[in-house]
Amino acid sequence: MQLFFSYFKDLVGREVTVELKNDLAIRGTLHSVDQYLNIKLENTRVVDQDKYPHMLSVRNCFIRGSVVRYVQLPPEGVDIELLHDATRREARGG
Repeated sequence: MQLFFSYFKDLVGREVTVELKNDLAIRGTLHSVDQYLNIKLENTRVVDQDKYPHMLSVRNCFIRGSVVRYVQLPPEGVDIELLHDATRREARGG
């Protein structure tokens, strides 16, 4: 889990889409993330506004890590070499 925490910290300030286990998807700017992968988003908007009209007025939100299904990253935010290196280091135990 430490690998993901380190990776998400590098994405602070970028736009991400967080899909929750209840199928709600929220797009916003990643403001912060902690070691439990709790996420704080700013300038949020709901992806499916017709299905979740009550969420239209929400601009900032805190999302508990345990309710996150997926986090969609911007294509330019994915550094494959960084992920490969981090995965190798974690597999070696340090």
